[in-house]
Amino acid sequence: MNHTPTWNRQQPSTMPSHRYASVFDRVDIPLTQRHWPDARFTVAPLWVPVDLRDGNQALAEPMDPARKRRFFELLVAMGYKEIEVGYPSASQTDYDFVRLLADSDFAPSDVGIAVFTPARRDLIERTVHSVRGVRNEVVIHMYTATAPVWRNTVLGKDRTELRELILSGARDVLEFAGDLPNVRFEFSPEVFNLTEPDYVLELCDAVTELWQASADRPVILNLPATVEVATPNVYADQIEYMHRNLSRRDSVILSVHPHNDRGTGIACAELAVLAGAQRVEGCVFGNGERTGNVDIATLALNLHAQGVDPMIDFSDIDEIARTVAYCTRMPIPERHPYVGDLVHTAFSGTHQDAIKKGLAEHRDRAATEGRSEREIDWRVPYLPIDPADIGRTYDAVIRVNSQSGKGGIAYLLLTDYGLDLPRRLQIDFARRVQEHTDSHGAEVTAAELFDLFDAAYLQPGGPVELKDWHTGRDETTEITLVVDGQTRTSTHHGIGPLDALTAALSAVGRDIEVLSLTQQSVGRAAVSYLEYRCGGRIGWACGRSDSVLAASMAAVLRAVNAP
Repeated sequence: MNHTPTWNRQQPSTMPSHRYASVFDRVDIPLTQRHWPDARFTVAPLWVPVDLRDGNQALAEPMDPARKRRFFELLVAMGYKEIEVGYPSASQTDYDFVRLLADSDFAPSDVGIAVFTPARRDLIERTVHSVRGVRNEVVIHMYTATAPVWRNTVLGKDRTELRELILSGARDVLEFAGDLPNVRFEFSPEVFNLTEPDYVLELCDAVTELWQASADRPVILNLPATVEVATPNVYADQIEYMHRNLSRRDSVILSVHPHNDRGTGIACAELAVLAGAQRVEGCVFGNGERTGNVDIATLALNLHAQGVDPMIDFSDIDEIARTVAYCTRMPIPERHPYVGDLVHTAFSGTHQDAIKKGLAEHRDRAATEGRSEREIDWRVPYLPIDPADIGRTYDAVIRVNSQSGKGGIAYLLLTDYGLDLPRRLQIDFARRVQEHTDSHGAEVTAAELFDLFDAAYLQPGGPVELKDWHTGRDETTEITLVVDGQTRTSTHHGIGPLDALTAALSAVGRDIEVLSLTQQSVGRAAVSYLEYRCGGRIGWACGRSDSVLAASMAAVLRAVNAP
């Protein structure tokens, strides 16, 4: 029976969606009393970047040792305290990098390193060999895929056989590394999110018992959404089930590793932390196989935007982005949250107007309170965080294209050239800019805006020239005009120079009525904005000179000569 409302006229597509089973048909979703919807973020989880292993595996051209070291040093400088550095049993480059960490001191003593291995004895042995001599805390991370399709199709093992494979690997880890006091253990039931809840709980409890997890030497249980297949609330339910039912819970660090196949990796990670996860693995800007690992920069800055310290330093986001792009040889999208070149930029007129007013209010409030703009609460519309927090300026916040309005245009002229246009002049100029952008179809820079403004309102020239003027002591002003090549001199009594000029123009058949006149100083120069009526037409003209009066006289001449 079709329950689609009459207002929804969408029709069935030709895509074979019936081929794909709902997650609820693929795995039991634990029904539990949900506590995560009421939870709140109060502290950042432990962030563990996996760019040097998981992210590196996903690169068309994996990082060479120099780029890998540069990336590692960036992660250390940002404040990460646990970093997954490689898969030493799978790659000689990774093995050599781990040995470099062992043989040098460029890894600070308070930074732990993690290495990755499958549950296979020879590979575990080589992995442990790679970390011998490393002075830092080391996490040996063992993984095995546990979901039914992987068990049956990839590994060819039933539940009992796979359990023994995992426990055999766990015993090997203990045999080879149990005597190393600086080593802790991590287990990932890969594809956790598609594994039967009772089975994955059984496996995790068996591993933590074998490894004798304790509060002094906790075991990391990492529960990956290896292939994202469900809405984030489902992952949260799965994590909360594990959080509430694991044995030795006080001796377990519950970790998550979401991927982004559905584009909701960020939400999965956030809800997982609300559901009890204490540690998040991901890549700084989300690099990874297919659609990527979860983006831990976005996760961290989401906390920052909610008033929670992310415990990682993003105060120079552009340098971080340059380094990551250099090391991965992958561009960062312009609309990538927080770091993209356009994420703090507004083209839309309504957005620009709100941002312009919000920034003005922010400055005024800081001045009123006698505090720095960096100290007071942030309330600017459309900008979730102050761009200055991550090393950005306000220079590129507002940019102009065919969708922009008067507010953004005025903002750029003010911030780049000091021109504070009256509101009605903003409207008039916006119309001219719109005509220009409609015909050219491209973004207009601040310099191009100024050139348009100069051509429309400032540039002198035309059939009327003010050749000379001076005012005597008896309030007499003499005006000398050149009109169509003929010189005309007139004397005016009892009025100021500006009125004398309009009177002189009227006398030669060039009537002009001044409707409004606004002046401002721009550096050492003066600028006048003149609204006028001439021949039944209302328009705007501007003048610029070394004095307010001279600028106003120039504006009147520009008005008279306007096409």
